[in-house]
Amino acid sequence: MTASQSIFHFGEDHLTAGIALALARGNKKGKLSPKTLENIKASSKLVDDIVEKSEPVYGINTGFGPLCTTRISKEETLALQENIIKSHSVGVGNPIDSELSLLMLVLKAHALAQGYSGISTNTLERILWFIDHRIAPIVPEQGSVGASGDLAPLSHLFLPLLGLGEVVYQGERKPTIEVLKAINIEPITLRPKEGLALINGTQFIAAHAVKTVEKLKSCLDQADIIGALMLEALQGSVKPFYSELHQLRPFKGNQHVAARIKSFVEGSTILDSHKDCDRVQDPYSLRCMPQVHGASRNAWLHLKELLEIELNSVTDNPILIDENLTISGGNFHGQPLAMALDYATVAASELGNISDRRIYLALEGKYAGVPKLLLKETGINSGYMILQYTTAALASENKSLCHPASADSIPTSMGQEDHVSMGSISGRKALQVLKNVEHILAIEMLTAAQAFDFRDILKSSAFLENVHTMIREEIPFAEADRIFAEDINIAHKIIQDQKLQEVYTACIANNSLEQTTVYEDEFQTL
Repeated sequence: MTASQSIFHFGEDHLTAGIALALARGNKKGKLSPKTLENIKASSKLVDDIVEKSEPVYGINTGFGPLCTTRISKEETLALQENIIKSHSVGVGNPIDSELSLLMLVLKAHALAQGYSGISTNTLERILWFIDHRIAPIVPEQGSVGASGDLAPLSHLFLPLLGLGEVVYQGERKPTIEVLKAINIEPITLRPKEGLALINGTQFIAAHAVKTVEKLKSCLDQADIIGALMLEALQGSVKPFYSELHQLRPFKGNQHVAARIKSFVEGSTILDSHKDCDRVQDPYSLRCMPQVHGASRNAWLHLKELLEIELNSVTDNPILIDENLTISGGNFHGQPLAMALDYATVAASELGNISDRRIYLALEGKYAGVPKLLLKETGINSGYMILQYTTAALASENKSLCHPASADSIPTSMGQEDHVSMGSISGRKALQVLKNVEHILAIEMLTAAQAFDFRDILKSSAFLENVHTMIREEIPFAEADRIFAEDINIAHKIIQDQKLQEVYTACIANNSLEQTTVYEDEFQTL
């Protein structure tokens, strides 16, 4: 990678979820190009011109929300911008993760740098300074209704520009003013419209969507691998994964999953043993993985496509088109992402739901010599019985979280903002469901690996044998009861660290596994 390729130009280059994460994590550097600086200065001058004129423009020389008819004098325009950030900082609940906070800064910087918001170069450069120095503002998780943008969380996000609020710096939570003094940096003074430009937008929702895209992709990738391991352990049939079947119902996600799982089991001698068994067809949780995992992949792809549009959009208000046109519109309304996040939440939940069903199959003791509860000696030993209780509890909790937040709306701002998206709740719910799914997949991985050990002398594919070896290097075979919570914690770390995906990548590199799906780029690129 050349130096120029490693630099992201805010307001000019195309932003994706993957690039946003790299910028927030400090793995990629962002800056403003000369062309972008020109656009920003021109937009800022439009604000100066409006302040000098008598014509009212929302949020520049008027009050906000229901106070939009209240005129603000030229002398009061600066105080107006600082006051809006203070008064709108009303969030409650636990702080969001520092990475989410830094993501919000990245996304806001890119939106402002488009040159339609009237932001000054000084303010935008200070935002980039916070990103570069990994200074993450403390942002409470609750308080946004997802239109007029994410007002409360964005207000907390930008209190530190004024030397107010708190930040996480070098791993410690501190008052912002202490950090600025230690680095010898003065707070900034906001110019007209800047406060409104900072807190109007969808960056809280979008940051959660970025993390949802990343985490859901990880769960989808690993669910296919774990599902294939369970298929082998229970000596399921490979025929439901034939391309000839899925060409007759050619959803992208279905075809992608079917091709992946078929390639995962290629070369297995366990597959041959299935030909002699008396099972005419497997339970749905085995043979319908392409349809269920695939549907969740389609939802993931839909969210990713909508998110990319949002990441490269201008979502504050009013928008300064040119000297003749200022529009007070609704680009801050979170509905486009709110609905897609609710869809993704259902997709994630279903991934956990079918995984729980496969775990149940593994415990029944009906398949391929796999003993009941996955232990040879039961009675005094309960085996893996209660692990499925945990997945049942998590799957049920996820179902309750699937009620779409975007189906609700409560009028705010004395009726001025009479329909809101609740997209911030959609984003938070999506990440909570995904946390639960990671634990469900961890438990399926444990049970699949345990069932896999009862396959006698039959050999699976080189890929799945490598997967099983990696798991056994971390978690030993269970001969008797033990504290399975400890196994779950290790398995969960494997899922979080994407070690199954590392085995996949290594096998692709050494040609022991084929990358066969035509949709690989679409489903593997963030």
